[in-house]
Amino acid sequence: MRRRDLFIKSGLLLTALSITPSKAWSLGGVVLEQGTEAPSFDLPGSSRREPDRDRWSSDDLRGRWLAVYFYPRDFTGGCTIEARGFESLHSDFLAAGAEVVGISADSVDDHESFCESEGLSFPLLSDPDGTVSKAYGSWMAPYSLRHTFLIDPNGILRQRWVAVRPSGHALEVLDAITDLQNNTSV
Repeated sequence: MRRRDLFIKSGLLLTALSITPSKAWSLGGVVLEQGTEAPSFDLPGSSRREPDRDRWSSDDLRGRWLAVYFYPRDFTGGCTIEARGFESLHSDFLAAGAEVVGISADSVDDHESFCESEGLSFPLLSDPDGTVSKAYGSWMAPYSLRHTFLIDPNGILRQRWVAVRPSGHALEVLDAITDLQNNTSV
């Protein structure tokens, strides 16, 4: 390779490495920036705690902290571990003034079976075409990606986790709520 070509390629590489993207990217697209208003949602779902309810809206949950976790599929290993983690700490989330909502592309019937099978008391919402998942940058058709978003009582995104490891994740989210509540006046 000629010296001039090597110099040009090196310069291009250094330029590319020095560019800082203005938005966080994941496989699902642009992930929401912390400090921005969280996209609203209104989705069908299932909850053992509210068996007669068939839809959940972000507007209905405003005024409380909200942990929205996206996951690929009911009844799979990682998704089951993650759901069990949130369920084991669910009373702690409620005591901290927080709600937990899981979202995937699964049907409401699948969610109902999964909630029953795993004893889940928080709602699982159905986003079959990925509309809400896309709005959060958490969609790779035909699945939601494993991302979590922590939204404050005013609807502002306070923390995000991309490409979550299911084991122990619920505790991370609960700890973040506690830290944010102790360090901010929301």
